[in-house]
Amino acid sequence: MSIYNKASLVQIPSGYKASTAKLYSVVPNSTEGDFTVSSVADATRINEEGLIEKVSANQARLSRNFINGELQPDPFLLLEPTRTNSIIQSEDLGTSWTTFNGGSISINQITSPNGSITADKLSTNGTTFSFIKPSINPTISTGSNTFSIFAKADTSDELWLRLDYGTIIYNRKFNLTTQTISTGFDNTGNIPDEETIEDCGNGWYRLIITDNADTTSFEPRIYISDATSTSGDSIYLWGVQVEAGTYASSYIPTTTEAVTKINDICEITNGLEDIIGQTEGTLFIDFEYLYETTTDPATDAFRDIFTIGNVADISEAISVDNYRSGFRVFVNQASGTLSIGNNTAGNSQPNTRYKLAVRYKTGDCKSYLNGSLLGSSTGTVNFASPLNGIFFSYNNSGRSFKNQKKVYQLMTFDTALSDSELIVLTS
Repeated sequence: MSIYNKASLVQIPSGYKASTAKLYSVVPNSTEGDFTVSSVADATRINEEGLIEKVSANQARLSRNFINGELQPDPFLLLEPTRTNSIIQSEDLGTSWTTFNGGSISINQITSPNGSITADKLSTNGTTFSFIKPSINPTISTGSNTFSIFAKADTSDELWLRLDYGTIIYNRKFNLTTQTISTGFDNTGNIPDEETIEDCGNGWYRLIITDNADTTSFEPRIYISDATSTSGDSIYLWGVQVEAGTYASSYIPTTTEAVTKINDICEITNGLEDIIGQTEGTLFIDFEYLYETTTDPATDAFRDIFTIGNVADISEAISVDNYRSGFRVFVNQASGTLSIGNNTAGNSQPNTRYKLAVRYKTGDCKSYLNGSLLGSSTGTVNFASPLNGIFFSYNNSGRSFKNQKKVYQLMTFDTALSDSELIVLTS
């Protein structure tokens, strides 16, 4: 297929320059297609060696995924909302945690997920229910909170995470070898909203629990033994994180105080009307998506994914968003809105890679998702203001900066591609 020759803008996240806060476009080979990036210093990514590393302020976070412990070759642009790690000394359990019932901590024992020898060892002398807890409990808010930690087996491959809200206790056992999660000891019957084991390679796993709290009183605990443990059990730990939200964001390092990572912004606002098709065109985005959910997905609000529109008047735009766990596509115009992808709830799944293409042209608008028709409209396309900007989030009625996106590729075409071309592009 030669459809790529029609592209007026191709963005593959493969080049950046932190000193100029730019993410470079492959086509056109000029400054017109370059994105401006705004982010805080010390946010992290997974680099080409599979290590967690900090990035400079305003540096595009070109990160990578692990699948079944294998580092994937395709980089993606990582964009996240504001998150705060409320745990202090996230990489030094010897300083910030207190031991109980025969538990002990040895600091800086092995290589951690960031490549430095900063992983600590939690051990037990065989006493039942050996555990550690923070010397100062993290500050949380009512609502959903996520607790995560990186763990690696030593003489033990099991770890218990307990979240104590006073009257409500969550206690779950993680097995690193089988990658299973089960009921912990002294179980109260409470099951977290979400619980996950992520294989991060080199024997490291990220253990994650999300729950919904009705109080700000919170005490996390980490157990190394239960009633059946034997003397000398030990396991390696690193990178503790407690954050408000329904999923774990990228790791946020802390030392003596909580650290907030401000939302990432990536956009073009310098005038693209000569590149973006004004009366017809095609948009394509290859991405993964995580969004904040509620206990009832039917009440989930708007979450923007991608928008091409007028910089001064965002009501003139082509937008892709998530609403109540379903993807939607709109052609928004001053004269009215065309819906060309009002998806049913449940078709937007977390940690799933999607390819979505949108064709806009009077009488023939269609969108395709992973090779299948998502929606269509025979309405009129007539923008009163030029489409001259590209946004991954914008501030409109509280819809911005509420989700995580991993963008593998973005393309625009100044012509309307055929149905067969859209199917090939999204398959």
